[in-house]
Parts: sequence; structure tokens; C-alpha cells
Amino acid sequence: MFKWILVSTLFLVGGLAVVFSLNTTQDKSQTIRDCGVAGSFYPADPEELATMVDQLLVKAKKQDISGPVYALVAPHAGYVYSGHVAAHSYILLKGRDIKRVIVISPSHIESFNGAAIYDGDYYATPLGNVSIDKEFSARLAKENNSLNLSQKGHTSRRGGRTEHALEVQLPFLQRVLPEFKLVAIVMGDQSYETCRALGTALAKLGNDNHTIIVSSSDLSHFHSYDAAVIMDHKVLNAIEEWDYFNMCRNFEGRIWEACGGGPIVTAMIASERMGANKAKILKYANSGDVAYGDKNSVVGYAAVAFYKNNPEKAGVKTDFDLSKAEQKHLLNIAKTSVEKVVRDGEMADCSAGEFKTLAKDRGAFVTLIKNGELRGCIGYTSPLQPLCNTVRDVAAHAAIKDPRFNPVSKSELDNLHYEISVLSPFRRVTDINQIKVGQHGLLIKKGKYEGLLLPQVATDYAWDRLTFLQQTCRKAGLPLDAWKDDKTDIFMFSAFVFGEE
Repeated sequence: MFKWILVSTLFLVGGLAVVFSLNTTQDKSQTIRDCGVAGSFYPADPEELATMVDQLLVKAKKQDISGPVYALVAPHAGYVYSGHVAAHSYILLKGRDIKRVIVISPSHIESFNGAAIYDGDYYATPLGNVSIDKEFSARLAKENNSLNLSQKGHTSRRGGRTEHALEVQLPFLQRVLPEFKLVAIVMGDQSYETCRALGTALAKLGNDNHTIIVSSSDLSHFHSYDAAVIMDHKVLNAIEEWDYFNMCRNFEGRIWEACGGGPIVTAMIASERMGANKAKILKYANSGDVAYGDKNSVVGYAAVAFYKNNPEKAGVKTDFDLSKAEQKHLLNIAKTSVEKVVRDGEMADCSAGEFKTLAKDRGAFVTLIKNGELRGCIGYTSPLQPLCNTVRDVAAHAAIKDPRFNPVSKSELDNLHYEISVLSPFRRVTDINQIKVGQHGLLIKKGKYEGLLLPQVATDYAWDRLTFLQQTCRKAGLPLDAWKDDKTDIFMFSAFVFGEE
């Protein structure tokens, strides 16, 4: 589960403490979700609010994007902190013929299974009521058991707090779009299974030129300015590389942070299935960048667009390489790590040195070979930490923790040969002809079942593409033909493999 961030709606007006109520209003059989954070996260006065949003939009730089935009990411903090970032996403909608906006937010107030699609008639802001697309919402809820028509998360209150993450997106939408209907979704859990269920349903029902998806998310919370920048760019790097699968796993493992990570992953799944193949970071900042921001404890914000670029050349690119100097540095780290742990029982120190590539989070395997035979192999498939640290750790684990072998002894150290496989980002396979045997590894996932095989496995066993798919299903504990199932995801990746001369 994600780390839920609770934000108080208490504020001061004329020296008096005021809290806006969130009671759902019934008026002539119409259900209206009242403003919950007007006057705290954004101005309660309609004229002041409209002026503030318009000024933020004027100052935002409209990026040149060459293809259709399917989804956006916008932060959800108070406008004085994150409004200037959110405006970079919303300025892209000006002049577009958008009739339906699907806003997906995390739940800060309560945890529940699946996602709650608001079943009322309107969401209110000081600028007026936003109509709910009830027909689309009802169809969406029928697509999967984890998607429910409900007011959970939308109207919930706890300790005077109300959900803000969805509401704060609406005034921006009201100022850039002349008329639209809203599909309001709060995710009670942000597991990959829920993201996939919602993302695939949205792709099936909302793939038209008049619909846009908005993911409401902040990034890291309450770290120092410099630490936040490092942490946030791990997430932004994964977004740009379109590796939403590993990104979601790192969110669930609390390795990376984004309080709306699930909505981001959902938007990527949906927009990918609609045709998007590129992500553009429109703006990054954190609360320490504003004049009154505290740089000792900041919250990160990003505006992102998911779009289709060069449709005729669209494809899955997973390849990358390392220079000879970078390879040599990593091999030295692996060898030093094994010798240190075998001789002294301790982990060796390491660093990326002058190589920035080695400081990026990557998955990797280290293989130990003795006299032409496998002596140990362990790896991290996900980008859990900088590549240099990953190689150090998995090299040590391959020497002493591979359950298939006894720990490496001191007398064996001079006879070991080292091979490193650095994994690329994962991309979902949309056509099995994209898979190149010997070049791509596979990860197959269906529900809780998951299996991975490295590219060299198919080469070693002389498998063709079909056999490779079947054997990856077997590794996952699934039937051999499970790769054909619509509920199965196939991800491909490359491994840059190198070893000692």
C-alpha cells in the first residue's frame, strides 16, 4: 500500500478557524458533492479563484507536442505551492474540443478495495457545479468487479479532513474548457491489479478525440530539497522510459514515492492501449521552489503529458548500452564485492565514480562461472537502487546466497569468471512479433502469477518465439498458452550482457 498523506483543511479567516463541510447536498433529487477545501487549498471567492487560475495559466509555458494527448498528470497541493506546475498540464487543453474529463485521484482519507466512481449528479466548486457523466460512469463500473459506483473516498471525512486530490483539479478544468462532463474516480487501493483493471476499462470505453484523462498526484513528501529532487527524478525517469510496471512495483514496495502513483500508472496503461507511446515532463518543481517554501521538508510536483508521437514509426525501444569504461567499472565492483564478502563477511563500498549512467536505478544480474560451469547467479529485476549498488549487492548474493550452490570459498576466488546483465526498462508487448529471440527477455504476469526469463535463456536452449512465451508462462506457474489470455500482460526488456575478457 502507498503511504497516505493527510492534509488538514483547517485555515484562518479573520482570526477565526473555519472548516468547510463536505455533506452531500440533496436538492430536488440531485446529489451534489459540495466543496471540501475551498478557502484552504484554493480561494473560496469565485472571482478571486478565477483570477488566480487564469494568472497561473498565463504564466505557464505551453509545450509543443507533436501528437494527440491522451492523459495528463497534475499535482494536487494548495495552489500557492503547486498551481504553477498544474497549469503546465492544463494549458494544453485550451482550444481542444474536450467533452469528457476522467479525473483519477488517490484516497487520502480512507482505504478501500478497488476504485470508487462517483455516482452523484455534480461536483461543486466556487465556479459552479460540474456535471457528472453518469451514463459513462455506469458503463465503466460494469467493466470490472473492482470498479464500483460509490461515494467512498469522495464524501468521506476523518478528523475534519476531506478529500482534496480530485476537487482541486476542477477549477483549472472549468477555466480551460467551456463545457465538459466529469467522470470522478477515487482509488481506494493502488495495486497493479486495480490500476490494470481501471486502465484497461478506460481504454475500452474512453478512446475518442473528445476525452482526456487527468491523474492527480504529488511526488515525494517531506524530505530535504536535494533529497526530494533525487527521489522525484527516479519516478520521472521511469515515466519517460514508460516503465510503469516497475514503477508500480516500487511504489507498492515504498521504494519510490508518489501519493497518486496508482492514478499515474492507470493513465499510462489506459493511454498506451489507446495509442500513446511517449511521455513528456512538462514541468517539475517542489514546494521549496516557492518564495515561502521550506527547503528542509518539501513535497514534489510534476506536470506530465502522455501522447502519441510519430505514429508511423511507433515501436517499443528497450535497448541501451554501456561504454567499455563503464563496463570495466562495474566488473571491478562485482569482483571486489565477491572477494570482500567471501574473505571478510562484509559488503564492499562502491560508487558510480565519474559515470552518471551507473548512478541511475537499474535492475541487473551477476553470474559467476567457474571452469565453464555456473557457480551462482542472482539479480534484481526491478530498478531498486543505483546500478553500481545493484551490481555490488547481487554479486555478493550470487557468491553466498544462491540456494542452488554452497557459498563460494576463498580458494575458489581466483578461478571465478564474472558476467553482468544490466536490464533495460520494461515495455508491454502489444504484438508478439516485437519479441526478438536472443535480444529480448520476457516477464509474464496474470493476477498474482508472474515469471521472468532473461534473453540468453532462449538462446541457450535454442527456443523459438512461441516456445519462449510458453516457457515464460511455465516459469510463472501458468498454463503454457496463458500468454494468449486478455488478462495476461507480457513485458519485454533487453539485457546488456558483458563479462571479463
